[in-house]
Amino acid sequence: MNKQELYHTVEAKKDEILALSDKIWEYAELSMLETKSTAAYVALLKQEGFRVEENLCGIPTAFSGSYGSGSPKIGILGEYDALSGLSQVPGVAEKQPLVEGGCGQGCGHNLLGAASLAAAIAIKDAIAAGKLKGTVVFYGCPGEEGCAGKTFMARDGLFKDLDAAITWHPGDTNEVTTGSNAACMQMVYEFAGTAAHAAGNPWDGRSALDGAELMNIGVQFLREHMEPKCSIHYSVADAGGISPNVVQPTAKLVYMVRAETVRKAKALLARVNDIAKGAALMTGTSVTWHQLDGTSDTLSNTVLEQLLYDNLVEAPLPEYTQQEWALAEALRKTYPHDGLPGDSVETNPVLKKQISQLSDKGAKAINDFVVPYYPAYHYSPGSTDVGDVSWLTPTAQFNTATWPSKVPGHSWQVVATGKTSIAYKGLLYAAKVLAGTAMDLMEKPETLKAARDEFSETAAAGYDCPIGPEVVPSAQ
Repeated sequence: MNKQELYHTVEAKKDEILALSDKIWEYAELSMLETKSTAAYVALLKQEGFRVEENLCGIPTAFSGSYGSGSPKIGILGEYDALSGLSQVPGVAEKQPLVEGGCGQGCGHNLLGAASLAAAIAIKDAIAAGKLKGTVVFYGCPGEEGCAGKTFMARDGLFKDLDAAITWHPGDTNEVTTGSNAACMQMVYEFAGTAAHAAGNPWDGRSALDGAELMNIGVQFLREHMEPKCSIHYSVADAGGISPNVVQPTAKLVYMVRAETVRKAKALLARVNDIAKGAALMTGTSVTWHQLDGTSDTLSNTVLEQLLYDNLVEAPLPEYTQQEWALAEALRKTYPHDGLPGDSVETNPVLKKQISQLSDKGAKAINDFVVPYYPAYHYSPGSTDVGDVSWLTPTAQFNTATWPSKVPGHSWQVVATGKTSIAYKGLLYAAKVLAGTAMDLMEKPETLKAARDEFSETAAAGYDCPIGPEVVPSAQ
């Protein structure tokens, strides 16, 4: 089959796909609350003739759409949740909330899901026309930002029957994602004490807030004794009230514990739990904790990564108008943007030299080139639930440029770009890369076998799910 036919399908469905992306941008629903977004996806999947399964793994906003039969069975992952406090008027280069205090698509997930669905539709049409054989499955994965929906889906074995899974993420470069990322476990600690008058009879009180503060202090001391790739973050979710003349009877902390692997994250978490118990003992309070979510480190698959890179090069790169360059440059002026683009640029001297040339020494406002692929280990301190999928089936992902160079994720600048032609072009480019890669996996059994063989080696230890059976997905 000619890939140009897939590209043509993506372009033919452009109006529907971009309209879907805009809807998701406008809805800007938080993790596990994506009801409108889910309904929009399900409606389009049914319209396109997919077999739709809703309420996957008991999650109301998780769903799938499949088409075809038999092997190979290729999964394409989609996301659609937003972030709080990032509402922004689109297309303007100044911070200007659309709704004061409202939510916004600060990670580009409106683009992510729409492009993945466009690719799935292109493959579906090819299967329907008898030009490809196999099954394509689009997975609607909720709560990437705040609940790790794919982890709950992976815990229930949802991705095990796939021959491979591919996905992408909006960004500021066109490049294959390499290496791994931190495993993460998110916990809630609740201290309970006894209220009392802070001046009249404080000796009768037991301060839950003191317990929480001592826990935080204990964790500060722990930082010296963690491995370099570990990190711990926390927030005070409940200080027990705002009255200083009360011995606070309640306090709540939310912790994120990160490490290179799930095993190391669990070991570090055990030490954090001991600190919580010690803080409770010192203050005469009690403490309980429960897990909110968790994510695994990601297993690289160099066979799939090379295939994604080949398709990044093969698909036509976006070309930008003077107006698009001007908007990108205006957005660049709103934040510091020193350095070169690319994940591995500072750890690979050869890549650094190449990127310097391709980006005009970092001066380009939009990275309109493909970052060369070097299959090397790169560690990201962030976390993603794509990692959990990678432990169940060969998985790989890439980025395309949907916002200006060096724009940070989770920013108002990303939201401002999300309904512009810059983002649309990156979305359509990503859809073509995904569709081309899925086609290759269906037509080249030797490549799929090589990817499976590599996976058998890297995943030999087996999937160690970072969440227990008692943990339930919840809105955060």
